[in-house]
Amino acid sequence: MEEDLDLEPAGTDDELDPAEDALAESPSDTELDASLAPAAAPGEGFIVLAATPIGNMGDASTRLVSWLGNADIVAAEDTRRLHRLVTSLGVAVSGRIVSYHEHNEAAKTPELLAQVQAGKVLLMVTDAGMPSVSDPGFRLVEAAAAAGVRVTAAPGPSAVLTALALSGLPTDRFCFEGFLPRKSGERASRLHDLAMEPRTMVFFEAPHRLEAMLRALHTAFGPSRQGAVCRELTKTYEEVIRKPLSGLLEWAEAAEIRGEIAIVVAGAPAADPGTPEDHVAAVNELMGQGMRMKEAVAVIAHDVHVSKRELYSAVLAARG
Repeated sequence: MEEDLDLEPAGTDDELDPAEDALAESPSDTELDASLAPAAAPGEGFIVLAATPIGNMGDASTRLVSWLGNADIVAAEDTRRLHRLVTSLGVAVSGRIVSYHEHNEAAKTPELLAQVQAGKVLLMVTDAGMPSVSDPGFRLVEAAAAAGVRVTAAPGPSAVLTALALSGLPTDRFCFEGFLPRKSGERASRLHDLAMEPRTMVFFEAPHRLEAMLRALHTAFGPSRQGAVCRELTKTYEEVIRKPLSGLLEWAEAAEIRGEIAIVVAGAPAADPGTPEDHVAAVNELMGQGMRMKEAVAVIAHDVHVSKRELYSAVLAARG
């Protein structure tokens, strides 16, 4: 960083105005802070949810490294993976390491919460990405919120957002659906509920079940719906395949698929409302049930998104 640069024209001695002077003296809100900020009151325990790399260790944040070295307790989804993580980062964990995963979180949550209430700083990490997003952590946050225990985060890598950004599909509105049910009937039922979802959808799937999942998507959403399979994100063999669902299914049938996978699927296109004449029968049906014509037209026009005036005219024309 260069210092003592004089950017004023020669011979000037202007001073900063009060607002500029205040900005010059105040630390920047975006200044790198690798400390255990936000600061806590003396003896106050709290929980930190810290995102871990989803494949590339270079994505580990400075704050993650700081928390790993300073937290009183580190709750890890898999302690073996935690060991590999800290070894790769060159971090020495000074706190107590505990295992916290889907099979023991119900039993462990009260114990960990009690430690935090006693003044301990608890760091929660999962195998990859952000805790509580299709990973352990939600139950702990839920219990902490109910008990009035402070929870903060050291955000970072996310397979959901990375896949969404790379998919080439609309990102202004999206939803995360995680893993679909493994049983075919339950999976079909879930996809039936999502068939008209207008937002871009993000899913996770294991490589050995990807072909069956894509076949179910193909059946539920149709062959022309656009999608993307994102494999091994941030890793050496990262791959993003962007095709209609029919093309993705053909690719999966022919490929030997390995690695971590996220699937992104476009939302349902807006339905064609059709012409006012297409909805005359629906208006007549409501009138047959005793509804006045004006009210029936208003109901149907609202439901199918057509002009009330044009639908009213179409009903009159059909009656001769």
